[in-house]
Amino acid sequence: MTKNRAVLIELEDAAATTPSDAPPVPDLGLPEGRAVVAAAAVANAQPSRLTRLAVWGLGALFSFMISVAVYDFVTGLLARNTVLGGIAFGLTALAILALLGLALREALGFYRLGRLDGLRAEAERVRAEQDLKGAVRAVDHLAGLYKHRADLRWGAARLGERRAEVLDADALLNLAETELLGPLDLAVRAEIESAARRVATVTALVPLALADVAVALFANLSMIRKIAALYGGRSGTLGSFKLLRRVFSHLLATGALALGDDLIGSVAGGGILGKLSRRFGEGVVNGALTARVGIAAMELCRPMPFAALPRPKVSNLMGRAMTGVFDGFSGSDTKGL
Repeated sequence: MTKNRAVLIELEDAAATTPSDAPPVPDLGLPEGRAVVAAAAVANAQPSRLTRLAVWGLGALFSFMISVAVYDFVTGLLARNTVLGGIAFGLTALAILALLGLALREALGFYRLGRLDGLRAEAERVRAEQDLKGAVRAVDHLAGLYKHRADLRWGAARLGERRAEVLDADALLNLAETELLGPLDLAVRAEIESAARRVATVTALVPLALADVAVALFANLSMIRKIAALYGGRSGTLGSFKLLRRVFSHLLATGALALGDDLIGSVAGGGILGKLSRRFGEGVVNGALTARVGIAAMELCRPMPFAALPRPKVSNLMGRAMTGVFDGFSGSDTKGL
């Protein structure tokens, strides 16, 4: 019976090979937040004039064909059977009224967004000119916008009590911003944090290539729509897409979707987490870019620019949004290393 013995295999170049000769570990760099960047490119896509003309022509032709077909159907049914024809005519009228209602809702949505733009422009002009009478009118317009909001009654009451004591345009605008927009800013911050958390989590946990892009696009659209509604600019479907495009156009034009000072803390956290898992690091950066989109939406939807109250920072929003989200994953990963 033979015993098991260790076998030593000598290599000819073993002495010449050392751990220092091994190739370095490739540095993959920081995550780039490709999902949000791709969503911005999709939302900001500019079709050519020929494409727009073709879409408009096909849409007009299709609408005309549907109208003629419905007309022939209703008139033919009326000629054969008055009762059935009357029912068809009533249903057609109901469908037309529904379409008119949808069109009216979209028009009201555009009007609300335009009203916010007008209030913001008025506040900027009055502050620049130091016009006290203009500031009084601007505050009246802002108070009129929120006079039916139950969540702002306390702030509106405080504004009404203290505004007579203020004799300076800047101070009056700052008072209105603090009392009326302060509570709304807190609610908007919560929406931004929720959207950033959702995008980061889906990016980290869903390995599908286009799923994170779709989630980032719809999460940002929903966030922007809720931000506009909180500030009094509730929009329809077309208005929401237009606002989404405005936000992404502004960010792409200014290069704000690239890494910047306000993303350093979030990106650093994403880089550290990315050493453990590339998906987790990408999720943190996508969440940070979503927070930046939310801040840009705040600036576009807010009826007054930031002056008395501080502008939110991406690092602060991400610090609250990501608290505890990846702790369990990073802990389990480090145990296995």
